[in-house]
Amino acid sequence: MDFGLSEEQRLLQDTLRNFAGQECPLPRLRELFEAGQGHDPELWKGLVEIGVGGLALPEAHGGSGLEVLDLALVAEVLGEAALPVPFLGHALAGLAIAWGGSEAQQAEWLPKLATGDVTATVALLEGSSAWQPEEWALAPGASLRGEKRYVPDAARADLLVVGTQGGGFALVETGDPGVSWTAEEGLDRTRGIAHLHLDGAKAEALPGAGAAARVRDAALAILAADAFGAAWRLLRMTIEYAGTREQFGTPLAQFQGVKHQIANAATSLEPARGLWWYAAHAVDQLPDRAPHASAHAKAHLTDRAIGAARDAVELHGGIGYTWESDVQIWFKRVLFDRTFLGGPEVHRERAAQISGW
Repeated sequence: MDFGLSEEQRLLQDTLRNFAGQECPLPRLRELFEAGQGHDPELWKGLVEIGVGGLALPEAHGGSGLEVLDLALVAEVLGEAALPVPFLGHALAGLAIAWGGSEAQQAEWLPKLATGDVTATVALLEGSSAWQPEEWALAPGASLRGEKRYVPDAARADLLVVGTQGGGFALVETGDPGVSWTAEEGLDRTRGIAHLHLDGAKAEALPGAGAAARVRDAALAILAADAFGAAWRLLRMTIEYAGTREQFGTPLAQFQGVKHQIANAATSLEPARGLWWYAAHAVDQLPDRAPHASAHAKAHLTDRAIGAARDAVELHGGIGYTWESDVQIWFKRVLFDRTFLGGPEVHRERAAQISGW
């Protein structure tokens, strides 16, 4: 029994870390963050060339045929680097078509998603809290009328996978005259979100049943992994700061209270790595356990990540609260991960219901 990553998985993460370090060093990330567009097309192009666009798509349609765990490993690195790319929506849209699309839909769209010729995203939330497939009320049909909120990277997408009543999915091309959107103000400037308006937009339903719930589970694991990566980045930033910033002629890291706070953050975060590894693995290999595992992973990891972010702000002292401090970039990334698809209380309640409590 092997609980570690394979050599190929470690190589994938090393490759992405090298790419992020070379193509998006901190000064460049700060420029992109302050621009507030949540997207850098050159970064996305580079990631697609590495293979991120089709990582978990079938090899028969141009993908790499890997699993949700591999997508989550990518998300961990993107969270560490806070890369402003449309990975989340694109990956989930690809999974939705691969798991729920007809043969013709898969043949038409998946090769284009794998090569990056088409960028896709998912439109899930209705109202202020209806994230889950069983809560969607948008009437399905050949044309869609309604609204979706907080659609990730909608402004750059060519294709939308829209959640519909009864836990279904429908494909909508963003060039359709019935599609419009308005940008929404989000805290995390590394990921743009939009309010989607559908007014008779031409739609094509995905016939596969159960794809929406499975995509939701995959999304929870991916968000947990992103939060984990961002939280570790905050901890490393804090350790470096505490080791160089002096108070009373002594580095902050020499003070016992500071040591304990950092140690507590690290020891509460690192053991939780297994939660998102297991949840992502379960989506492909243990489908009966995936809803429970992914709910726990999302709830616990995003809570621990917020705790680490608070510790980082506190240990950076007064500058931790300022715009000039880079701490805010990852703090806001973690806040997005915590909120998107529902907060920890939502998923703890789901986990309790799944357990029959």
